[in-house]
Amino acid sequence: MSAEDHDDDFDRAAAEALRRGLDEQARRLAPASIAAVCAGGRVRAALTHGTPRDDSAPTTPDTVFRIASMSKSFLSAAVLVLRDRGLIDLHAPITRYVPYARARYGGEDAAMTGDLLLSNRAGLGEDNAWADRHLGDSRSEIAALFDGGVRLSARPGTTYQYSNLGQALLGRAVESVTDGTVEDVVRELLLEPLGLTRTAYVADGYAPEDLARGYRTFDGGATFAPEPLVGSGALACIGSMFSTVGDIAVWMDFLGSAFGAHPVRPDVLAAESRRELQQAHTPIPLQPGADGGQPLAGSGYGYGLVVEDDRRFGRIVQHSGGLPGFSSHMRWHVATGTGVVAFGNSDEFGARRVATTALAAVLEAIDAPAAVVRPWPATVDAARAIDAALVAGRGTAQFPFLADNVLRDVPVEVRDSRLAACRTRVGGVRAHQEPFESRVITAGTEAALRWRIKGEDGDLHVELRMIGLPEPRVQSLTVSAVEPGARVPEGQPEGAEENHRVERS
Repeated sequence: MSAEDHDDDFDRAAAEALRRGLDEQARRLAPASIAAVCAGGRVRAALTHGTPRDDSAPTTPDTVFRIASMSKSFLSAAVLVLRDRGLIDLHAPITRYVPYARARYGGEDAAMTGDLLLSNRAGLGEDNAWADRHLGDSRSEIAALFDGGVRLSARPGTTYQYSNLGQALLGRAVESVTDGTVEDVVRELLLEPLGLTRTAYVADGYAPEDLARGYRTFDGGATFAPEPLVGSGALACIGSMFSTVGDIAVWMDFLGSAFGAHPVRPDVLAAESRRELQQAHTPIPLQPGADGGQPLAGSGYGYGLVVEDDRRFGRIVQHSGGLPGFSSHMRWHVATGTGVVAFGNSDEFGARRVATTALAAVLEAIDAPAAVVRPWPATVDAARAIDAALVAGRGTAQFPFLADNVLRDVPVEVRDSRLAACRTRVGGVRAHQEPFESRVITAGTEAALRWRIKGEDGDLHVELRMIGLPEPRVQSLTVSAVEPGARVPEGQPEGAEENHRVERS
């Protein structure tokens, strides 16, 4: 079930998921907070808590919160718009656009590129604690930091290190190839075309009653102290933005729809470029306990976004934001387009935990597929033909569609002996089978397919992989005996692939 199917069921699942995410622990850590489940560019369910200012006015879906480093996705998208127009080369030294941005590693000059900076592997060290308090520094103050060359803490291109300062250099690159500030460029290229009227880099344009104030707590939420807004200066492009859950719903859909058949607004940024933002360019080491209990197979930094490989739900794209007084997080599931955004006006709020819990809960409730795969017609044709041969009891030498390597890699007599053993283990193959489509288990890619064949005491688990020649052929074929209904052979762990939804091409 997707967000567009069975609307009432989805909305009930979304409301319950928000209650699980925005729980008592989260509510205790911020004077005001909100979490929303989004799909199709709109808020499908929202849960609010508290009062965003020192008055009695409640938090609403229209309350404006500071989103901090969620701003990086907007910067990255703007950079790719200019890249696509031929104005920025992401693989050229950043000094082509920002001459002062010199760096040194091991006592020697080192080259940083736009690609390395956007994906946090340029060698600049992690600087979150420092950057928060320097958000309002002037352009000249930031430029002065590079006098003589900044010191890199890793060789460029080798290590993930989250660098606000490094990504801010892309803001200067944007300004060097345009006639405006990076904030104006982002507004003109992205915010205005997408109708994000409640998203801005400074608070000046909001009515005071719409804006959440920032607070800090040092006693677990027993008391809160007001926290003044940190400024919006040279580092504003990486962390200064304000927004609402409604605007972020539109933004998540704009980005996530690039993986679907009908990407939103390709005139603003090509779908291919949006997918580039959401590819893991730099691996992020998995640390036990740091993922909040998520069953991740891997994680990496794209361009201004974090890409997760969830063992159950597949690709999740996300980014957090944190500044003194605020915590924010957005995340969306690529296969279904379902997303969650969470804001709180305290840096202890833990927006990531809230949004992660809520998204996992709603995806679980709708039994979301990890991906939607449409196998090649040639893949299905080969699988059907081999299925018929197996049911009929033919030897592997008679199997159709095999590439020339298959019976060389494992000789016919060995394959036939193994196949006979599998048939014996399942008590023989039933002559009458359910329709082939109902026996398909999953497809890892368009060139692979897994299905089962019913035996008297178990199943045959069959997997083939094609080679994409002009006339595709089966390059590998495995048959295993499994317990009735088993989705993988014994000893093989289940992963996201077992939760792919297979559809016709």
